[in-house]
Amino acid sequence: MSVVLRNAQRSVSVRRAPLRRAVCALRAALGASRFDVGLVCAGNALMQRLNGTYRQRPEPTDVLSFPFHQVTAGELPRPRCRGEYNLGDIFLGVEYIHQQCCDAGEDFEGVLVVTAAHGLCHLLGYRHDTKPAWEQMYRKEAQILEELNRLTGSRLRPLTAGLF
Repeated sequence: MSVVLRNAQRSVSVRRAPLRRAVCALRAALGASRFDVGLVCAGNALMQRLNGTYRQRPEPTDVLSFPFHQVTAGELPRPRCRGEYNLGDIFLGVEYIHQQCCDAGEDFEGVLVVTAAHGLCHLLGYRHDTKPAWEQMYRKEAQILEELNRLTGSRLRPLTAGLF
């Protein structure tokens, strides 16, 4: 199955091939290689519109996930037909992420991959609205990033370490 990546913004240069490869590896680490994923690199205006519409927070953000299936954290979807082999769509607020990286002196490409990992976890039912849910999501993000690190030699870690 595939990772379809669309760059819907022009503010920030995005290296699409490495991002797509990383998302494919993360999807495999989640055991979800059979499922399609849509990945949209978005600017602040689109992220603000989506965040306002779906979360009632009319401000740009780093990531929004729109799952195709409603699943319990840690479970894979159970598709009934070929058309249901889809995890959903992840919108990466690349303009927002880029500005945050510039302000903090962080590596943009690495943070983009980590943010995509966060979005993938959301597609599979992981949440962070309570401390136990956050701990579960953090462990899963760390696990899949460790697998990516093993494959690529990178040293990526989840960004949500201080959430609770």
